[in-house]
Amino acid sequence: MEQGQAKQQDKNRAGSWWLACMRYSGKHWFYAAFLLLSLLTILVLFIQSLFHVVSDGVGLAMQYAVAGGLAGFAGTALGAVPALVLKRLPAYVEDTMLGFAAGMMMSASAFSLILPGLDAGASMTGHKVYGAGIVVLGMALGVVLMLSLDKFTPHEHETIGSFGPGNDRFNKVWLFVFAISLHNLPEGMAIGVGFSHADLAIGLPLTIAIVLQDIPEGLAVALALRSAGVSRLKAVLIAGASGLFEPLGSLLGIGLSSGLALSYPIGLGFAAGAMLFVVSHEVIPETHRNGHQTPATVGLMAGFALMMVLDTTLG
Repeated sequence: MEQGQAKQQDKNRAGSWWLACMRYSGKHWFYAAFLLLSLLTILVLFIQSLFHVVSDGVGLAMQYAVAGGLAGFAGTALGAVPALVLKRLPAYVEDTMLGFAAGMMMSASAFSLILPGLDAGASMTGHKVYGAGIVVLGMALGVVLMLSLDKFTPHEHETIGSFGPGNDRFNKVWLFVFAISLHNLPEGMAIGVGFSHADLAIGLPLTIAIVLQDIPEGLAVALALRSAGVSRLKAVLIAGASGLFEPLGSLLGIGLSSGLALSYPIGLGFAAGAMLFVVSHEVIPETHRNGHQTPATVGLMAGFALMMVLDTTLG
């Protein structure tokens, strides 16, 4: 009897969320239209990636991309493990860790995505200005996609509350999971785009940067879930499982960059724009809300410098 009532409540909650989304779409029609178009495009890209696997086998670029995505998942899962014994960290330590992750993402976007994209765009178009314009177009598309996802995905920030249509119809655990997904998908896409030409000089330092920044991010997420009342094992499993969006994103990144020749610099710009949006819109504000701007900024600079050295050494 109770199980039947719980199932009915879940159905009612899902139906209410769809109604909330429809009303929200009427107010934000531009983001709704772009998100729908993006989701259809992502579906096509995913099918395209699977088609390449079936028809051509698993090529070197696909192997690198999937391995990189799985490494990102492993980094997230590894970072979550200490939450089995830790319930919380000092706020300044957490903010410093997230600042470090933000710095690595910023540096990876600049050195492993934007600069190679500018070179590829200039080479393909024969003009630096046109090449830069193509990369900027990709960045703009990445930003608008992430902004659309941010508008329509119910999620919660620990310090400033819940966002998205129907967020009051979901418990805090799932709101945290949705927020994590917003971070991990573009990182996986960046790995896929970076390896789309099987170029280790671009893909390897980018993947290392993402894996390293996934470790503190995984821990922060697991600790946030524990603070929300989730058991230690469940918090670690959920935080680790969120990293599965990275291998999925890597497949999308391969699909994004395997079409027309110009799709490669556009894809690099797209991944950079999405990652920079996450850093500016989500991570940096979160590290500055507790009054720990200085350690967070020091962490950001350290992460940026480390990624710059990795890119120079491995690129």
